[in-house]
Formats: sequence, structure tokens, C-alpha cells
Amino acid sequence: MTLALADFLTVDLPALAAAALACLSCSLAGTFLVLRRQAMMGDAISHVVLPGIVGAFAVAGGIEPLATMLGALLAALVAAAAIEVLRTRGGVESGAAMGTVFTVMFALGVCMLEWTGASEVHLDTRHALFGSLEAILWVGHGGSWAGAVEPAALAALPRQVTTLAVVAAALAVLCALFFKELRVATFDPGFAATAGFSPRLVGIGLVLASGAAAVASFEAVGSILAVAMFVCPPCAARMLTDRLSAQLWLAALFAAASGILGYLAAAFGPWLFGSPHALNAAGAIAVTAGLIQLTAMLFAPRHGVLAQRRRAAYRGGR
Repeated sequence: MTLALADFLTVDLPALAAAALACLSCSLAGTFLVLRRQAMMGDAISHVVLPGIVGAFAVAGGIEPLATMLGALLAALVAAAAIEVLRTRGGVESGAAMGTVFTVMFALGVCMLEWTGASEVHLDTRHALFGSLEAILWVGHGGSWAGAVEPAALAALPRQVTTLAVVAAALAVLCALFFKELRVATFDPGFAATAGFSPRLVGIGLVLASGAAAVASFEAVGSILAVAMFVCPPCAARMLTDRLSAQLWLAALFAAASGILGYLAAAFGPWLFGSPHALNAAGAIAVTAGLIQLTAMLFAPRHGVLAQRRRAAYRGGR
């Protein structure tokens, strides 16, 4: 029993925590991106941070959290500016501009991985796509729950978990502090401008917040899962409520549930069917998020497909 608990604390608990925190961080920013009809911006940001991360590695000589964050945020700002230039000056449709920029910048990041030698130090194209949840280990817990809450054990938590915890907490605080501004700028930019604050500035702040979530999640879960978390939990929450505050809570709940249930399905699901192998955790989490969204789209009491068909049948029978 002690050995099983030690294994869980070493391998599974840090991965579960990293998955849940990454999903939560992306869903908070993704809620506003979805409502602003900029869901593809989350896709773009999760791809364009790669050259910024690799560039920060080359400058700092290693994976340093602060340098990585600054490099990735700079890349996100460059991408946002490039998208805006293509859209306003080049006459390119918004979705096409995003697709062009994030494809080119992600390809540039892949090339930079080879140019700088970053692919030799646990940063390569496979980790860029799928992350490395399975490689996040916690070895300072003492083998028991009592030892795990000791200050020394908490100080030994994996860097990815502590970084994600800080970013998730910061985003939650920012959403609470600037809830009114985010709500007004999202639903009525014209009124926001007359009320004394700039919708463009709010948009830039949202890009920076999305960039921070994507960067913090990148090493642990990769770009594919980050894209799913920017979109799936907010969309599922949107099917269940018309209130912004409730949508934020529901998106966070669905995101955390996706991270936890998806990881458990990847780690232990094959074992239930007699297979000794596990599934890729990031992929399983993304699939779980998609299934939650599909369930909400079908069975939501007001906006779901089945509810709409019942109302249509009722109106047709009158």
C-alpha cells in the first residue's frame, strides 16, 4: 500500500495537478476569446509561442521560466501585430490571417529547434505537440500524505506545477479584478470606449493573458491540448448558461474535469481492458474535453440540439 501511494505521489499526482492547472488556465482566457468570436486566436497563440520559447532558450542558454515567458509573450505580441496588419492593411479575412501567421511562426519555431540545438534538451517537436505530462515527477514527498504537505516537500514540487499554479491563480485574480471591463469590452466595445477605457487595450491584455496561459501549459501539455482547452470548456459552458460569471465557473469546472478524467483514462483505461500500455495523456485529455462539449451541445436544457428539436416539434404540433 505504501509503495502504491509513493508511486501515485511520484508519478500520477504531479501530472494530474499539471493537467488540471493547464486546462484551467487556458479555459479562463478562452472564455473571453470564444465570446469575442476569436477562438482561433487561442489556436494561433498556442502555436506562435514556439519560436519565442526557442529564442529565449538560445539567449538564456537553458530553459529559464522568466526568460521563456518573456520570449513567448513577445512572440504572441508579434503574431497579434502581424495578424492585425494582414487584416487591416492587406485586406485578408481575419481567420485566414490567423491561419497564415500561426502556421508560419510554428514552422519557424520547428526550424529554430534544430538551428539552436534545443531539440537535444527535452524540447522537440513531439513535446511541442503533445507535451510531457508523463515526465513530470515529484520525488520530494516522503512517500506519504503527511510528508507531502511538509514545506520541504512543497518546495520540491516540479517546476511545471508551480509555474502553472502561479499563472492559474494570476489569471483568476485578473478575471475577478477586471470582470466589468472584460464584460463590457466583450459585448459592447462601443459603450466601453465611451465609458472611458479602451477596448483595444482590453484586447491586448487578453492576448497577453492567453499567451501566459499557453506558455505555462506548453512544456507540460503541448500545443494540441492548449488549443482544445481554449475552446472546448468555454463552448460547453456557453451551451448551459447565458450569464458570464456562471460561464466562467462552468468552463473552469469542465476544464479541470477534462484534465483529471482524461489523465486517469489515459493512465488506467487500457489496464481495465488488459493492456499493459498507457495512452498519451494530452491526447486523452483533449478527447475528454471534446466529449464534454459534445454532451453539452446535445443535452443542454435550453441551447442543446435535443431541446431545440423538442421545442420545434411542440411549435409544429400546435
